[in-house]
Amino acid sequence: MTLSVIIITKNEARHIAACLDSVSFADEIIVLDSGSTDATCDIARAKGAKVSVTPDWPGFGPQKNRALDLATGDWVLSIDADERVPPALAESIRQVIAQSENDAYLVARLSSFGGRWIRHSGWWPDHVLRLFRRGAARFTDAAVHEKVVAQTKPAVLSGHLVHYPYADMEAMVTKVNRYSTDAARMMHARGKKTSVAGIVGHAFWTFIRIYFIRRGFLDGKEGLILALTAASGSFFRYSKLYFLGRHPQGRWPDDTSHPSK
Repeated sequence: MTLSVIIITKNEARHIAACLDSVSFADEIIVLDSGSTDATCDIARAKGAKVSVTPDWPGFGPQKNRALDLATGDWVLSIDADERVPPALAESIRQVIAQSENDAYLVARLSSFGGRWIRHSGWWPDHVLRLFRRGAARFTDAAVHEKVVAQTKPAVLSGHLVHYPYADMEAMVTKVNRYSTDAARMMHARGKKTSVAGIVGHAFWTFIRIYFIRRGFLDGKEGLILALTAASGSFFRYSKLYFLGRHPQGRWPDDTSHPSK
């Protein structure tokens, strides 16, 4: 049984070398880039990956399906550039591929934030479906928050991914802004609407869910920052949805009723 690893990238020079080193046990590594302006592609080629570049960005789900279509292995492992496969997880992957008892596997993911491993806040164990037999699963076409849908019920793999999602708060804020825009557009396309009360309610509930229900307070000051940032992301997402409902073109009309001072 052979294993293909698929990774989508854009400007991941900071992460890609360590990511590829962690999956060097694979028979094939596919990197599908969407127009990096840094050294991502050069680093990936130097590490032996098969690199392809797309001229457009269709969203996370469609792009990952493109990468999946390039894979030739019997099994596929999908990871992100900011993730690593520790030796224990690599051994588990080799074992389940050899045994072939299931067609798809969930993997726990341990994430770092602010130099701290987050064990609560809904961040752990954060099971994600990442390993599957080729042909037995595909990604949804969602622009953001895509997921793998398997034809059979997945089993749980021993071991965990290591995840480094944000280099700093600036990177986190940039990602929250981008994701909230994509999510608002996706909801708007589906006919979803909201109100000012809905904006506030979603943000408030997000904080309560993460900080109290998911025990983010046990993650210390980092847990509080995560809960507040998630609430902000919800606030931005539904605020953008609200304004898309009023201005579907995505921009406010120019106000020419008042002369410039």
